[in-house]
Amino acid sequence: MTQQFHKLNLNLNLLIILTLFSIINLIFSCPTLASNLISRLNKNSDKHQHKSLTNTNLNYPKMPTKLYRITQNGKYGFIDQNGQIIIPAQFDLAWSFVDGLAQVKVGDKYGYIDTTGKRVITPKYPLSYAFANGLALVMIDNKYGFINSLGKVVIQPQFDGALAFRNGLAAVQIQDEWGYIDYLGKIVIQPQFEAALHFYEGLAAVQINGKWGYINADGKVVILPKFESTLRFSQGLAAVQIGDKYGFINQSGQFVIKPNFNDAGEFVEGLAAVQIGEKWGFINTSGEMVIPAQYNRTTSFSQGLAAVKVNTKYGFIDKTGKMMIPPQFDLTLGFQDDLALVYAVGGAGYIDRKGKYIWNPTN
Repeated sequence: MTQQFHKLNLNLNLLIILTLFSIINLIFSCPTLASNLISRLNKNSDKHQHKSLTNTNLNYPKMPTKLYRITQNGKYGFIDQNGQIIIPAQFDLAWSFVDGLAQVKVGDKYGYIDTTGKRVITPKYPLSYAFANGLALVMIDNKYGFINSLGKVVIQPQFDGALAFRNGLAAVQIQDEWGYIDYLGKIVIQPQFEAALHFYEGLAAVQINGKWGYINADGKVVILPKFESTLRFSQGLAAVQIGDKYGFINQSGQFVIKPNFNDAGEFVEGLAAVQIGEKWGFINTSGEMVIPAQYNRTTSFSQGLAAVKVNTKYGFIDKTGKMMIPPQFDLTLGFQDDLALVYAVGGAGYIDRKGKYIWNPTN
């Protein structure tokens, strides 16, 4: 996971992200697929500035329940948790709702709808991304900037690359170097890195001279760049690659779980997926193997369940390793809000936590 991600050309980071989003969406019609706040940025003045940029006093319809994407006849729409169609399939692509808005593609342009399906920001962008912290990253005239939920440009398109805001900062690219801006678009960490990722738990992974390390919100390198690849910090630990092995470090950069694994994922709900040889299992934050490495593939735990691949099919286990939903699916993205997207019988559908179909697989 980490090795594949960081070997990609990170100067094309945004296009890669779009590709990944597209792959996830294409699962509906193709059998091929897949925070902590920074205290320094939470000063009252920063909160006031952010509010002035993002608080548009819009009262978008509250979501009575989570909405889930579906496809019918090659178009995307949304159902509720009971499988009832809420927004009829009409879009060429659609993404999940965030803060009451969802990205949609109409023709070759991207815009945003509310939970009734109303187009609140007209599709007009060649690229756009989900709202995060009240702002969305969009491309205008081949440069990246940010809009608010009214569609107003609040940070002018001026960057050669950018990531969404996380924990008060957004990574941006100016020519060949990456730095960070605040909600006003002010550069707070000067562009100087070969690549830069989101801040999580107060630290962000950056690449210097081909190696990865971590900086704090002041831009100070706090963990020296010496890793081939890294993941974000989660539950106080981050998976890192050194040589051809993976282990976990703490925020001081010390290995607390030795690099003994062929691959590793992030800690979620107290467990992290690790690869030993060709098989995957789960460890706890002490490095103890709590679910033996026996699966061909796994997802992270979500809502107490993780998808695991046994031979050619996916099922779901609980945190004791007990198989709760027998392997029967060709692919799954795991549970979110009590439903899981699964691919089977030549199409994509949704199941509940008992494995019952809420939306039968459709092409």
